[in-house]
Order: sequence, then structure tokens, then C-alpha cells
Amino acid sequence: MIRISLDAMGGDFGPAVVIPGAAKALERHPDITFVIFGQEQECAPILAKHPKLKEKSVFHHCEVAVTMDEKPSAALRRGRYVSSMWRAIEAVKTGEADAAVSAGNTGALMAMAKFCLRTMENIERPAIAGIWPTLRGESIVLDVGATIGADAQQLLDFALMGGAMARSLFEIERPTVGLLNVGVEEVKGQEEVREAGRMLREANLSTVSYHGYVEGDDIGRGVVDVVVTEGFTGNIALKTAEGTAKQMAQLLRSAMSRTLLSKLGYLLAKGAFDMLRDKMDPRKVNGGVFLGLNGIVIKSHGGTDAEGYAAAIDVGYDMVRNALNEKIAQDLKTYHARRLPPAGPEEAA
Repeated sequence: MIRISLDAMGGDFGPAVVIPGAAKALERHPDITFVIFGQEQECAPILAKHPKLKEKSVFHHCEVAVTMDEKPSAALRRGRYVSSMWRAIEAVKTGEADAAVSAGNTGALMAMAKFCLRTMENIERPAIAGIWPTLRGESIVLDVGATIGADAQQLLDFALMGGAMARSLFEIERPTVGLLNVGVEEVKGQEEVREAGRMLREANLSTVSYHGYVEGDDIGRGVVDVVVTEGFTGNIALKTAEGTAKQMAQLLRSAMSRTLLSKLGYLLAKGAFDMLRDKMDPRKVNGGVFLGLNGIVIKSHGGTDAEGYAAAIDVGYDMVRNALNEKIAQDLKTYHARRLPPAGPEEAA
């Protein structure tokens, strides 16, 4: 059994999306059990409509819910130990759950997760990894907003963690990794990116294959399995891609309804358009993974529906089933062991 804790009060719609989303995820993964944290007066009536989910869940009442516009520092002061968000994360720390899922305030969730679970050994900053639909399938992009700025060592850590996630999610033995840059030439880009490229080349990692630099248009093409950047650039890239997808969908709908002939053309090509819509549906790839913490935390989009929330639970399920954190810990241990200088005669003795 895989145990998932849920912050039922997180997101724009709270339990109205979280609980039906959990019910959908349970249909796909009957081996899940849930630990749900939320305000009983709001959650109980909705949970009663899903008897199979209720049977596979343990519910804990929490008075405090973190709001979507609350500052991380304020949320940490007000919600520590008592909010549904904190207790969902804490369930991972205590072993009551294997992973936590929340659609709540991203800043508050990261602050609480980092405070409660702490970062893994040799990791200075955690990262949020997003799943990105591409022409080849899917890629992982990180960091998409956990921290602003990153030095060369942190970018290399992101590469290791993203590679471990690709192995867990896509079951690729040695995923390819690229550094997001303004060009593919070695002389281009910020010093931190160039230094990270040098370190990745010289490290000759056995768990990932370093491809080199990639540009923005390479992400959607799926040139590499893992795209590494710092949080400021990654978040802008993510929001730009989401906005472009919505814009294209709107333009397509408008074009298909302009004339009788275009409407007829839409009907004839409906199957193809349905496949395109499914490919561009952001709900299918919902669920950002907090990497670098001593526990698995999944961030769902705050405005998603039940199908999107179920997808975020699916990501958490896959990360637990494929031992994400164990892979990250082993990769970091191997890398840092290789960096240590050889023991001298006295140390060896």
C-alpha cells in the first residue's frame, strides 16, 4: 500500500476538488490509502459522496487553512503544527504517509516543507520539478520557481535530482540532461551556467548523460529528458508555455467557428483536434515535485479541477513506487564520494 496525505483545504476550490480528485486517483491505483487533513464541516459532506474513498482514508480535522495569498513567513507562523498544509507534510516526516499533495500557496508549501522535512545531505536548495509535454513525449524541467538564482554547484545538484526523477517517472536508465542557456555555444551564457557545464562534463556522471546547452525552443522539442535552470527563468518559461497553450487553443476555437466551411472542417477533423486538445491539456501533466527534501511533496496547480488533482496524486504515487528519494540520495552519495580526495597513509591506517 502507498499512503498519500492530502491538504484538503489547499487550492482555489479546496475539498470540492481535492476529494473528488482523490477518488479518481483511487480508481486508477487501488493500492493507495489516504490521510486527509482539513476542516470537517467542509470535507465530511463531500467525503460522504465517495464511500470507496472514505473507506480507504483516515480523516484529521484541522481548524487552520493556509490562504492562497498568505505570505510564506506569515503562513509558517500561523499554520505551523496546526494547519492542514503543515499536518499533511508532517505526516510524511512521521511516517504516517509516503508522500504529501497540496494545491495550496506555493511559497507557504515550500517554506513549511523545508522547515518540517529539512533538505537532504549536501543539498543547499530544494527545487520544484515540472513535467513538460514535448514532441517526443515528456521532459522534466527544474527549477520552476522554488528559489531565485543558483550557483554552479546548485545547478549540478538540480541535474542529479532531475535525473533521478526521470529514472523514477520515465524509467530511463541514463536520462539526458541539458542546461538552459541563451545559445548552445560553450562561450555563451552567465558564468554560473558555463561553470555548471564544465563541472557536468568533468564529473562524467554514470546516472545521467550530459547533453550540453539547450535553448528555449529545445524544451518543447524534447531534445533532452531533463532541462536544468534556476527558479526565476524556469518559472517564466513555465508560465509562458502555459499561456501560449491557452492562446493557441483560443485561436483555434475562434478559427474553427468563423464560417460554415470551417465548422464542417472541424467536424471532419474532430478526432485529430481531440488528440491535440488532450496533448495540450495542462491537467495531464499537473504536479510539481519538490526535490531535495527528506520526503516527497507534490504541488498541484491551485486552479485545477478534480482530473488535474488526480494527476498530481499520480505523480506522487509514481515517485513513491519508484523510490525517488532513495535514488536521489544514492546519486548524491556517489557523486560526493568521487569528489573526496583519496585518503592519506595515516587516514587509511
